[in-house]
Amino acid sequence: MNFSVIFLLQIIVTILFCILATIFDVKKGIVPDLLTGNLLIFGFISNVLLAIFSSNIKYILASIISVVITYTITYLMWQLNIWGGGDVKLFTGIASVIPFGFNLEYLNIFPELSIYPFSFSVVINSVLVSFPFLVIFVIHLVVKNKVFRRNSDLLLNIFNFESLKYLVDSTLNKWVSVKDIEDGAIVNEYYFNNEYICELINEIDGNLKVYKSDDEYFRYYFKSQSAGGITKEEMYLLKVMSAQGFISDQLSVKIAFPFTPAILLGLMIAIGYGDIMMIFTKNVILVI
Repeated sequence: MNFSVIFLLQIIVTILFCILATIFDVKKGIVPDLLTGNLLIFGFISNVLLAIFSSNIKYILASIISVVITYTITYLMWQLNIWGGGDVKLFTGIASVIPFGFNLEYLNIFPELSIYPFSFSVVINSVLVSFPFLVIFVIHLVVKNKVFRRNSDLLLNIFNFESLKYLVDSTLNKWVSVKDIEDGAIVNEYYFNNEYICELINEIDGNLKVYKSDDEYFRYYFKSQSAGGITKEEMYLLKVMSAQGFISDQLSVKIAFPFTPAILLGLMIAIGYGDIMMIFTKNVILVI
């Protein structure tokens, strides 16, 4: 049986889901769990069908192993603030659908195969191509916030450390009303002295974490400890604390960089050309 049709369907569906994830991420700032969950289910079902039709269990085993490895690695990256939880789930969904490399001869697709799961090629490609997106994103925020218009001297001292720090703080952070804050928001440092706030936050044991402060006026501060942002329970807690006067009615949050466009491009490159790192190694390092 020719399985190229199923492989092609897997590719098309994965690309469509990544396009939808990109649209949601750019417009709403979040990748819906329903989207990534359905991609994960489709991956398992399609590979179960491949295993049944081919009488070879390797397809579903490869899918499961790929999901476990990909989720573990990308989850650790999430903890290091590399990307958000929605990105982790999207990478995991891709891993379930396309666990290893493929060749579709009738489409003349011969991607450079790697020694690790296909999803890792997507991860590596996404990271390598994300820099241009980050530059464009920052420039957009600088223009939108009219940073240089309000601070004309900033252009003359753009490479000064304090100037760069101000540029980052003024473009990648914003103040929001607590009543409008949503789950997934990445909360910056909020300083306080009330120990009861510590108890309330520690009881939830979520993404918000309380730290001791070196500030002479405040004993503690809390902030999001990873790029995953606050949970729904923490969102409601912040709103209740604000309504009761324990904290102010505004918080500083980070403006999340939408990473899904880079994931989509990384996927397209992996499908059409392969792993950028493997291509570089083969054509540059091994030649030298």
